[in-house]
Amino acid sequence: MLVVGAGNSGAEIAYELVQTRRCLLAGKSSGQIPVPHGSLRFRPGFRAFRFFMHRIVRVDTRLGRKLAPELLAHADPLIRRREKDLQAVGIERVERVAGVQDGLPVLEDGRVVDAANVIWCTGYRNEFSWIDLPVFDGDGRPQHYRGVVESEPGLYFLGLVFQYSASSDVLPSRGRDARYIAKHIASSRREARAVEPAKVLAV
Repeated sequence: MLVVGAGNSGAEIAYELVQTRRCLLAGKSSGQIPVPHGSLRFRPGFRAFRFFMHRIVRVDTRLGRKLAPELLAHADPLIRRREKDLQAVGIERVERVAGVQDGLPVLEDGRVVDAANVIWCTGYRNEFSWIDLPVFDGDGRPQHYRGVVESEPGLYFLGLVFQYSASSDVLPSRGRDARYIAKHIASSRREARAVEPAKVLAV
C-alpha cells in the first residue's frame, strides 16, 4: 500500500493502514509541532499558539500581512502523529512520487513502487471557475475582506485559508468569520429596507 502525501491526513491514514499491511508513505516532511499533541506540555503551548494565530496573525495586522505569504506557501506541520510515531509502527518513508511507469508509481529517486493500491492524499486547491464574476486576482484568489466581496453585493466566502487570520480554515475558528459575514448581511438588508421607496396601495 502506498499513501501519497505526507501531511497530517496522509500520516493519519498510513498510521491506520499499517496495522494490517505493509505501508509506504511518500512525500516531503512538513515538520512537526515541537511537543506531543495532547500532552501536558502541549496544552499551555497550544493555547499560546492558538492565541497568536487567531488574534495576532491577521490580515489587518502588520505581522499578519508579513507572515501570510510564507504560511500560504507551506504545508501544515504534523500535529497528532509525529515522525517517531510513524517509524515506531513500521511505516516506510519514501521519496515523492515523480511519475508513472507501466502503471506503477515512480519516485524521485527513480525507484518504481510495486503497489497494488495507491491512496492520493495530496491536499486540495480551490476551484472557482464556476463563479463567472470579475472578483479574482491574477492568481485566481477571491478579492474580499473577511469573506465579503464588496464589488459584488451578495457574494461571500467562508473557510478560505487565511480568510482573516492564520486560523480561519480550521473549524474552531470559522465561527468568527461566519459571524462577521452574518452581521454584514443583516446590516446590508437593514440598509436596503431603509432606502426602499414607500409602497402606496390604490384603493
